[in-house]
Amino acid sequence: MQNDQPLRILHVLDHSVPLMSGYAMRTSAIIRAQRALGWDTFHLTSAKQGGADYPEALVDGIAFYRCAPLNGHASRLPVIGHVLLIWQLARRIIEISRETRPHVLHAHSPVLNAVAALAAGRRLHLPVVYEVRAFWEDAALDHGTSRRWGPRYWLTRGLETWALKRSAGTATICQGLRGELIERGLPADKVRVVPNAVDIASFMPQRQSDLPSARSLGLEGCTVIGFAGSFYAYEGLLLLLRALPAMLARHAELRLLLVGGGPQEAALRRETVALGLERYVVFTGQVPHDEVHRYYSLIDVLCYPRLRMRLTELVTPLKPLEAMAQGKLIVASNVGGHRELIQDGRTGILFEAGDAADLAQKVVELLDAPWQWPMLRDRARRYVEAERTWAGSAAVYQEIYARALQTRVS
Repeated sequence: MQNDQPLRILHVLDHSVPLMSGYAMRTSAIIRAQRALGWDTFHLTSAKQGGADYPEALVDGIAFYRCAPLNGHASRLPVIGHVLLIWQLARRIIEISRETRPHVLHAHSPVLNAVAALAAGRRLHLPVVYEVRAFWEDAALDHGTSRRWGPRYWLTRGLETWALKRSAGTATICQGLRGELIERGLPADKVRVVPNAVDIASFMPQRQSDLPSARSLGLEGCTVIGFAGSFYAYEGLLLLLRALPAMLARHAELRLLLVGGGPQEAALRRETVALGLERYVVFTGQVPHDEVHRYYSLIDVLCYPRLRMRLTELVTPLKPLEAMAQGKLIVASNVGGHRELIQDGRTGILFEAGDAADLAQKVVELLDAPWQWPMLRDRARRYVEAERTWAGSAAVYQEIYARALQTRVS
């Protein structure tokens, strides 16, 4: 690479916008922050994006290369389908690289993307940086497609470690994952943390509710606790529902607003009915990302009741940072991923993970102590401003790429 040339990176991704997920939001933020540094970025999503009728798409001002959907019976088989995805993705990386001439291939979780990038990188003599956002084997446990320490779990874990050791550089999103990677034998100086962050300008402190939205949802004049994100089992939203009656016993004006959707939505709706809470719980369904701020404005206390498991102990979520940037009050479970973000009693309140009674008590205590609110809100906002901006996170990639470019690819 010539010194007067801008750095060119090809990002290899599982999925992207317009699909709404923390993964897609992090990707878009990284791309914009890297471009602000003057780098040229290119972006390819795997066949898991789905619905790719065209080989390219422009979304929110970012151009994405796509892979065609995998069809046929073989593509749905557990191992063969994964091999076909890797093979197709590697071919597409080679094709796009010959057009865009990147200096670095940057593969993002899951490990299938890293394997495809390593195969293509070897062919193209390009270094590969692998960014671990979560371990695929742990995510599979929550989705019910694997069991702990079963054959598939060990196979996936082994493949992940194989890819990590062959990558020219390694990035991850938090200290919990970094510690795990070092335990697997990676040199500590090879593993850099590029933490989740927030676009400060997009998430400003909010003090006024969107009154039309409050009226339309029946929340006007209510104290609102809420959650915004994807409804997965590990998020602990069933626990939040079961804690709600104890909160209502102390604050009858309380309402619960659940913003988003996902695999657990049907179960949550059933539990709401079973507990007789229909008049106290509001489901919005999926909402566009650019409208989420309207719903944030309605919520007085954001609740993040993640359950204790390997994934939540190791991985830091993005949503609490968005809430902190807006100066919101936060009550979260004390899993490792939350403890890395939230200082109990300073930037938020932590409760014992899995304990509905403790969750209810901590929410009630917070609502009963309004004199604490300005301090909590201000400290949360200042923490994000100082340590969790995308400009700061993106700058870490400069060192990662520089190291990768010094690696000889045979």
